[in-house]
Amino acid sequence: MQVKIDRGAGIAVWRQIAEWLKAEIAQGTFVTGAKLPTESDIAARFQVNRHTVRRAIAALTGEGLLRADQGRGTFVASTPMNYPIGARTRFSEIVSGQDKTPSGRMIGTGVEDADALIAGQLQMQVGAPLLRIETLRVVDGTPVLVGTSWFEQARFPGLVAAYAETGSFTEALRLCGVEDYSRRETRVSAELVDSQDIALLEIAAGQPVLIVESVNVDPQDRPVQYTRTRMAADRIQLVVES
Repeated sequence: MQVKIDRGAGIAVWRQIAEWLKAEIAQGTFVTGAKLPTESDIAARFQVNRHTVRRAIAALTGEGLLRADQGRGTFVASTPMNYPIGARTRFSEIVSGQDKTPSGRMIGTGVEDADALIAGQLQMQVGAPLLRIETLRVVDGTPVLVGTSWFEQARFPGLVAAYAETGSFTEALRLCGVEDYSRRETRVSAELVDSQDIALLEIAAGQPVLIVESVNVDPQDRPVQYTRTRMAADRIQLVVES
């Protein structure tokens, strides 16, 4: 079946083919380990030359989504994990629910003064002391996201130790008196990976990352956590729940 290319969209033809392949993989048309159609077959489907297809495949190979086995063809190296965004968003539950193994670690902490942005998100005074906790999250041994979270220090003085003990924000906040929390707001954008996250996420310079900024609140609707997460764009597919 032929697939139409929008040549007036201002998006390179090879990029449109790459995005089509990504979508097919995300939807399960091509699963992990599956062999892709040949370059000739894809070229015929889009009515383009093989060089254009080869460039799309090379881009996705560079992102780690595909792998080329000499003499055998091109295969799906990994399938993006669905990551639901809803009122209750918990990394470990999301990963475990897809028969994958979650893990991670705390990679940094600090105390800093709240700037206007974070003070507004946490409904506190500008300049008030914040706890900062930085984490790396891993799925089946592959790093997928780096997160920086801020909390009001006066309210949660023992949070760093609680997180170090439990490895879970849910459990750490429970130890600090917050029995449960929910997601009030999520904002999603994208940017190129920065130099520090290149090593942590094990992706190449110039690759895109999803930026997910979120605010969690306690049962009284009081903010408890503001987080800025950087997600490897080829490893996670955000699913917005309604």
